[in-house]
Amino acid sequence: MPPTSHPPSVKAFARIGALEAMVRGTTLSVYPLVMYRAWGSAAVVAQIYFAIGVVSLLTALMVPALARVFRRLPVYYFATTLYLVSAAFGMLGGKFATLALLCGVMAAAMSFVCFNAYVLDHVSKTEFGKLETLRLFYGGVGWVVGPVLGVWLLSVSEAAPFGVVALTVCAMLVLIYKTRLGNGKDIARAPRAGAAKGGLLGRGRSNPLAHVRRFFAQPRLVTGWLIPVVRSCGWWFYFVYIGIFALENGLGEKVGGLATSLANMGLFLAPLMLGWMRKRSVRQAVRAGCLFGGVCFVAGTVVSPWPWATVAVLVLGTYFLVLLDTCAGLPFLMSVKPSERTEMSAVYSSFRDVSGIVSPGIAWLVLQFFPLVGVFAVAGLALLGGWLLAGRLHPQLGVPGAHRVRDPARYG
Repeated sequence: MPPTSHPPSVKAFARIGALEAMVRGTTLSVYPLVMYRAWGSAAVVAQIYFAIGVVSLLTALMVPALARVFRRLPVYYFATTLYLVSAAFGMLGGKFATLALLCGVMAAAMSFVCFNAYVLDHVSKTEFGKLETLRLFYGGVGWVVGPVLGVWLLSVSEAAPFGVVALTVCAMLVLIYKTRLGNGKDIARAPRAGAAKGGLLGRGRSNPLAHVRRFFAQPRLVTGWLIPVVRSCGWWFYFVYIGIFALENGLGEKVGGLATSLANMGLFLAPLMLGWMRKRSVRQAVRAGCLFGGVCFVAGTVVSPWPWATVAVLVLGTYFLVLLDTCAGLPFLMSVKPSERTEMSAVYSSFRDVSGIVSPGIAWLVLQFFPLVGVFAVAGLALLGGWLLAGRLHPQLGVPGAHRVRDPARYG
């Protein structure tokens, strides 16, 4: 399908992101509960999430190759349709929820790569902050209403939340069609020395390992990728285990959905956070989010004898994760070469899959020796490590040229 003469607007991308937020938000608190019901062990749930995370990572890395064979738009349609398959398995209930989770995670991985590639095609770097903020703001309804709605519907019928997912996916497909994204822009590349010899670099556009090698050769991209990994790990530990923690401490199933929705209400503060960030630098914003988020997660572990206090402190910590949602991806996106948009979008999107592997792996290990609350301590320590890592970012990253100063200490 050819693109229209007018490129997709920032609002169009934000609306697509909002519908996907509803798709994922509705099952966000449902999956941990139905998986815990089906398997009866938090450690087993962690092992399943680990295996699914590996599949998701491999899926994301293969998207550029699939997009070259089938073109990007059909791949995007397939990823969105895979959400429908996930909903169908979810409606079957029981241990079919494992297949529902697998399909949903694969759909999210593929969709994320395609979405970011389109963003890099059609949105200027100066608009990245605006898009992330608008996307989070529009998606706030899905992320806030979805978890509570999903858990409530789960109390009515195990199939009900997935029915809402199916309807929302259909609306998302219609919106993608109307936006007419096309198959992506072709960016001319400079010839590579390895291309003439047929070496690995010469086969880079068809070999997923080649663009991974190019990624590791660019330290700025590596640092810009590790920070979203840490942020995503923090969200993973919270979303998966806040409901199970509440259940094991006698607070009831609905507390997990409520805590998730309260955390996602921070998305409505995204415009204020963007305004605060614009008066400073990306580095300052990232370091603040990691530092205060880490402190809250560690504090949540300390007050664990009082379960309600743990829930309250962890909810507060997630508001700093929302701050990271608005800025943690900017160091990477601002450093990508135009000729590597699709490939680096795949690498960038892998932060979710890597966190989906690392987080359950660490959780399974922690649960062998410590109670469930130990996973929140690990999340806090990871965020504090992100604070140290963010110190390597350029002091004036994201500061408009007219406002840059020669003294970087001002932005330290």
